[in-house]
Amino acid sequence: MALRVAVVGSGPAGIYTAEALTKQSPGPVEVDVLERLPTPYGLVRYGVAPDHTSIKSIATYLRRVLEAPGVRFLGGVELGLDLSVDDLLTCYDAVVYCTGAMVDRRMGVPGEDLPGSVAATDFVNWYCGHPDAPDFTLDAEDVVVIGVGNVAVDVVRILAKTADELRSTDVPHNVLTALAESKVKRVHMVGRRGAQHAKFTLKELRELGDLLNADILTFPDEVACADLTELTRQIRGNVDVLQSWSSRVPENRPRRLEVRFWLRPVEILGVSHVEGVRLERTRLDGRRVVGTGEFETIPADMVLRSVGYQSVALPSVPFSEETMTVPNVAGKVRDREFVAGWLKRGPTGVIGTNKSDAAETVRTLLAAVTESPREVRVDDLLRERGVRPVTYPDWLAIEQAEEKLARTLDRGERVKLVGRAAMLEAIGRG
Repeated sequence: MALRVAVVGSGPAGIYTAEALTKQSPGPVEVDVLERLPTPYGLVRYGVAPDHTSIKSIATYLRRVLEAPGVRFLGGVELGLDLSVDDLLTCYDAVVYCTGAMVDRRMGVPGEDLPGSVAATDFVNWYCGHPDAPDFTLDAEDVVVIGVGNVAVDVVRILAKTADELRSTDVPHNVLTALAESKVKRVHMVGRRGAQHAKFTLKELRELGDLLNADILTFPDEVACADLTELTRQIRGNVDVLQSWSSRVPENRPRRLEVRFWLRPVEILGVSHVEGVRLERTRLDGRRVVGTGEFETIPADMVLRSVGYQSVALPSVPFSEETMTVPNVAGKVRDREFVAGWLKRGPTGVIGTNKSDAAETVRTLLAAVTESPREVRVDDLLRERGVRPVTYPDWLAIEQAEEKLARTLDRGERVKLVGRAAMLEAIGRG
């Protein structure tokens, strides 16, 4: 008899959990990786910028896990819609929730919901081809990006690049067309703390400085840093680069990027659409960011909010609104229910951090759960409800359709299909 485990979510946390189960289990194990989308890999497919191919290569590693004996991919199956928690506990010895952090945090300022004010995750999902993403037309000349993390840098870079620079990537063709028609002229990336507090990596930052289509500038007083000696090498590198940009002379390139610090949004301005962002100058009071009472308004036709990710509650699963995570002890939630990844610890760490995190959860699971006879199989439940999962061979057919599309369009190795209908058509369910 094999230990049967359902892993809900097929991003890095979910697939690393499946891998840890196959490696750590002392006996046979059957792992079903359930995913509400028709495609696996989560953030690796739908959160990594298309021009970051080295990071996207992690999918090759994740692919081997899904191809391992005892592991199945079941796409197009949604918890709370197609199956309940009780259904899963009837069919499996244990369940591990790995749905990540899928939405942006709110800023909590007036005007945040004006048309033209958009969560950065929506924009990222759009240029990554997520089937649930809204469509974008880039008719804004002035864009303000709130946040100075790697996601904000990715967003700024994609806005600044030409369509031709992205033509060889897997960016969806409708996105490439929109980028080619973009009217963006100025992009302002704004952080409420100083240059030494920014969360982006030096590698990502330098990529902005190498853009051919945009002038990039900083303001000397905003990137000044009195003492660099106590900063890490990474942060010193960031500050050095940002300070070097403050002496750059604009070359009248098609786009202009301004990286701003010590400013926090207090209101998004506009009546029926975004017209600008009102910002307050800030300083540190101990570790706390406080306003100085000095204000500045930046004109804007679009605002992209990138102030952090947060998880959302799953149906019938405990959830803390304070931490925006599932409460757990070393990954254990309740009897036979476990959690891993950002849903467990919050949106911290890099993709690889999920591997050790998943290993901890699996150790906890294996110490608490043993296999037992289960007469009901998930396949039977899904069949009774008319749900036909997308299998791993189906996913390979979607991949092949994307590779064929790239050849048709004379683009790179693949071009992402957009929308569930196109994906289902690729597997003969159109």
